[in-house]
Amino acid sequence: MGADEEGTHERLQAHLREWVNPKIAEQRGRVVKNTGDGFLAEFPSVVGAVRCAVEVQRGMAERNAGTPPEKRIEFRVGINLGDVIVEEHDIFGDGVNVAARLEGLAAPGGICVSGTVRDHIGERLPYAFEDMGEQTVKNIAGPVRVYALRPAARSAVGVSAAASIPKPATAPRLSIVVLPFTNLSDDREQQYFVDGIAEDLTTDLSRLANMLVISRNTAFTYRNKPIDTKQIGRELGVRYVLEGSVRRWGDRVRVNAQLIDALTDTHLWAERFDRDMGDLFTLQDEITGCLANTLGVELITAEAARRTEHPEALDYILQGRAVGFKQHSCDSYYAERISLFEHALSLDPQSVEAQTRLAAVLVGRVFDGMTDSAAADLASAERLIGRALAASPRYAHAHVIKGRALLAQNRWEEATGEYEMALALNRNSAAALQGLGQCKLLAGLIEEAIPLEEQAIRLSPRDPYIGYSYFVIGTVHLLQSHTDEAIVWLEKARGAMPAVPILRCSLAATYALRGETERAAAELAEARRLSGGDRFSSIAYLKAFPGAWWGVPKTRALFETTYFAGLRKAGLPEQ
Repeated sequence: MGADEEGTHERLQAHLREWVNPKIAEQRGRVVKNTGDGFLAEFPSVVGAVRCAVEVQRGMAERNAGTPPEKRIEFRVGINLGDVIVEEHDIFGDGVNVAARLEGLAAPGGICVSGTVRDHIGERLPYAFEDMGEQTVKNIAGPVRVYALRPAARSAVGVSAAASIPKPATAPRLSIVVLPFTNLSDDREQQYFVDGIAEDLTTDLSRLANMLVISRNTAFTYRNKPIDTKQIGRELGVRYVLEGSVRRWGDRVRVNAQLIDALTDTHLWAERFDRDMGDLFTLQDEITGCLANTLGVELITAEAARRTEHPEALDYILQGRAVGFKQHSCDSYYAERISLFEHALSLDPQSVEAQTRLAAVLVGRVFDGMTDSAAADLASAERLIGRALAASPRYAHAHVIKGRALLAQNRWEEATGEYEMALALNRNSAAALQGLGQCKLLAGLIEEAIPLEEQAIRLSPRDPYIGYSYFVIGTVHLLQSHTDEAIVWLEKARGAMPAVPILRCSLAATYALRGETERAAAELAEARRLSGGDRFSSIAYLKAFPGAWWGVPKTRALFETTYFAGLRKAGLPEQ
């Protein structure tokens, strides 16, 4: 109790007598026993216990106002729901032990509750709960799920449901964004190499148990901007920020990395790594391992793709990946990426990553309507992805690309299995969620598509490929004849992917259904211009389009009465 033990005891008893005990009685609770500077209370209702705790802490904050810090009395509260053994002047059991351990995890003036309490409360009280993850506590056999209760009442803000994705009220405890690393090399052309390190760290961090990782694509929108970690944490809904720098000279590389708590702007960990280029991937594993220890979680033993040991092949792979985040869907974009990944494979024919990424480019060219031979591109992609998965069957991204290849052949049932496998291996794969949403649409389960796309957007809200999720959401609204909502999302997709011809056709159909035939005709003309020919000049062409979304009879019927009806109204001929 400090130097003035007698005075502290008197103040404590006054708080209990005047404020705490009456609040306990209001909720029909009872004080079982006092424990020196604390007490154990029992309640017939968990809702009553939580209400009491909130009222007690609110009142204590008011009673401490104006009191010098050294004379304030602040309670920590732990609440659990469970069976107890009752004796005349005490209660026992694991339920009591857990409550005592939760009290130790709470901040001064704070409240921690178990997962059982959180589940029981549900939405019955207007309080927010921050997930602190599973905690190992003394004398309890298994981990305990812990939530910090935030007494501030939730507020509701009116937004357009068609154009907004809600963010969680609080950042999950295990959530992180890897910001683009700063290039300190003398050669500015090494930026692709620096970006590759940050991207691979993003992938590696997805192996951390229960970790939510914001995708590289969204993270890199903060390049060359002043770093305000608290603001980034709020914008992306994450608890931690990883930032750093890379310097490469000759065959040596130096990486500086630091982990920051976005809630407090506190630096939790920093380290410098000097390595030979040949040890690059060991270096990345070391950083991830240090982060795991800092965050108190364990690495999931998941197999990653076999990483190339050929330095020049690695250079070509990283360059191809860097090109992939430029504006896509033009002939030069595809030609450049194909060339870089083919160079990598010529140097290391067994590179799983080069095989997978080359397959991804070929499939993407088919989906965007920019291929001269869909059959040839898909055949090559299937061969490449088959080799990749034979060598590395637990490489999540390879399953994503196989799913896309199957979708391009209208084999959405098989594609669904690949996307689900990808998510089992990496639950932070926005690409897998996006593809799975498209599969649901094709399978006629259109009401299940939007939540999956929203989750993909949540993981990567600034992704250069986010337009595909917008596209699916807009299509669902179109099929449901919600033309106003469809236009909102399809225009968002157009803004994100202005060079994708097939998207312009969807906009044309929706504009026409709303009576805006001139805008519809303009979108059709743009689709033909972007494709460089007459690829999008008839209904027949679109019905035969590789990877078209017509799906099961239910979905096809919806497309016929909305999408194709709109295109006919826009003036698109049958043949």
